[in-house]
Amino acid sequence: VQLQASGGGLVQPGGSLRLSCVASEMIFSTKTLSWYRQAPGNEREWVANSHAGDIRGPEYRDSVKGRFTVSRDNAQNTVYLQMNNLSPEDTAVYYCSTYYLNRRYWGEGTQVTVSS
Repeated sequence: VQLQASGGGLVQPGGSLRLSCVASEMIFSTKTLSWYRQAPGNEREWVANSHAGDIRGPEYRDSVKGRFTVSRDNAQNTVYLQMNNLSPEDTAVYYCSTYYLNRRYWGEGTQVTVSS
């Protein structure tokens, strides 16, 4: 299971970043791809889901609704997490993840730091 996240960086409060997650074709076309994040000293938490196919829309944790948007590029097997109006509370390592064959798989994280 290939999951490769990228796009993190340092951004000022109120700024935007777009994270990318490239998945293997089979995973991308059939599985839900999720974003999680983990801030220092905190447990990893779910951020958003992007479901394969057009039946179910994306899902978001309450604290990011209206600011974060997931989307898919079918040609690139890529899921994006567009993050707008970022705040210091969004600072974390962000992970792309999927659940397959009764276990959760994680890609390498990408650091997002929101600071002035």
